[in-house]
Amino acid sequence: MPHQEKILRRETLSRGRVFTHERWQVRLENGGTAEREMILHPGGVGIVAIDEQGRLLMVRQYRSGAGAETLEIPAGKRDPGETPEQCGRRELEEECGLIAGRLEPLTVLYPTPAYCSEKIWVFAARELTPGTCHPDEDEFLTTEWVPWEEALRMVLDGQIEDAKTQIAILKYEALRRKGEPHEEI
Repeated sequence: MPHQEKILRRETLSRGRVFTHERWQVRLENGGTAEREMILHPGGVGIVAIDEQGRLLMVRQYRSGAGAETLEIPAGKRDPGETPEQCGRRELEEECGLIAGRLEPLTVLYPTPAYCSEKIWVFAARELTPGTCHPDEDEFLTTEWVPWEEALRMVLDGQIEDAKTQIAILKYEALRRKGEPHEEI
């Protein structure tokens, strides 16, 4: 039988621009109860975009939660009513000025499932063409193309600490070694 909890009561502690903070009372499988503090998040998308020279498109920006500049794959939060694919296309053009002819699903992940509902869909972008870069007004970033082997080494050496980027690179590499995705790097 799968492990599960039943939500008995929900209380909104705060509502922000991006997420809602709630306190839940849950029924445990042994009949007892417990409190859970949860962050409800609309989810987001990450994009693995590789050019003809075998370079991975990455974004460098300051992240307040890390207190430092990070190097990540292009990514962003889903807008209300937006599908993961629509979000991926929008974020790739907004942040990097590129349009994907195709987006292929790579994986789905929960970065912090103990207390947050955020779900991240990761896609491989194919058939890239130039678009118009127009980041959000509070978004300051630079894009850079990193040779694939260097990006992989940076993950393995601990230089890339962003979880979605690590997972995306390692998943893509594992599929590449199996002969998928079919585009060579």
